[in-house]
Amino acid sequence: MNTISTFLEHFDLTQLISLLIQAIAALLCISFHEMGHGFAAWCLGDETAKRQGRVSMNPLHHIDPLGLILLITAGFGWAKPVPVDMRNFKNPKAGMALTALAGPVSNLLFGFLALCGYYFCLRYGQGEAAVYLGLFLQDLAVINCGLAVFNVIPISPLDGSKVLFAFLPQRAYSWLMRYERYGMLLLILLVVLGCLDGFLNTGLQWVVQGMWRGVVGLFSGL
Repeated sequence: MNTISTFLEHFDLTQLISLLIQAIAALLCISFHEMGHGFAAWCLGDETAKRQGRVSMNPLHHIDPLGLILLITAGFGWAKPVPVDMRNFKNPKAGMALTALAGPVSNLLFGFLALCGYYFCLRYGQGEAAVYLGLFLQDLAVINCGLAVFNVIPISPLDGSKVLFAFLPQRAYSWLMRYERYGMLLLILLVVLGCLDGFLNTGLQWVVQGMWRGVVGLFSGL
């Protein structure tokens, strides 16, 4: 009984709601990012992701547990890679680069829409519901922008590496794709050691502030 009383005394409902908001926002951001990859590949002629249910907003199709945990706790993370068969593209290297680029671009678009909603929530929202909606939209914008910045890093298997590889000679491209799986170990090491913190924080701040100025400029005359 004492244990229950102690738990209730220290129970923070506001913190729990904040954590749930962040988790839901993270799941939506990851799902939109991966759906962007799958949709781009589908449009370019590869139906692999479509057949495996990856052109979907269902988080269960996309979650990578470690990537999700890092996304919620550190603001940067990843999901399960979308399967792509580049042989189905008319131009395999260009198709792979465009498919990779679709993920960060999707997040930037989603982030901008979230900031638009946040602007109107600040301007017209009232009451406790508006406060929580504002927090959700804010988290949605920040996580989306964080995903975009993180994924443009040119370290395999992040999207930036696929774009970079498209500009390499075929021999170098084939060699790097062969050892792509080892890039994840390097990436995790750099994240754990904090080697990417400066770039990520600066990039995130720059993108969010730039988008916010754009939103304010777009709607300030209304």
